[in-house]
Amino acid sequence: QVQLVESGGGLVQAGGSLRLSCAASGLPFSRYSGGWFRQAPGKEREFVAASSWSGGNTVYTDSVKGRFTISRDNAKNTVYLQMNSLKPEDTAVYYCATKKSVGAYYTANEYDYWGQGTQVTVSS
Repeated sequence: QVQLVESGGGLVQAGGSLRLSCAASGLPFSRYSGGWFRQAPGKEREFVAASSWSGGNTVYTDSVKGRFTISRDNAKNTVYLQMNSLKPEDTAVYYCATKKSVGAYYTANEYDYWGQGTQVTVSS
């Protein structure tokens, strides 16, 4: 059974930092791309960042470039999202996801497995 478990969310003041973790089990994680999406209240789920299976290729949505960093540790079956200089508009439930196919990182329905999400709240 495949499981993705996010952790690291919480409440932080604007300008602060958080690191989200996503631990995967039940699949050969080192062969899967990893991505982060978020969904704010009343809004659609949106792409945040993704990493190829090796970590050698990373992509970000424009609003987080220079502030967020995605990384992964395949030995630990974990993908991370380091979030710095957080803004109130970053407030959302953050979801990690994985997919075996290459490319199409921005499209949610390309991903095979999803975590349950972790809440990130940034106060002004």
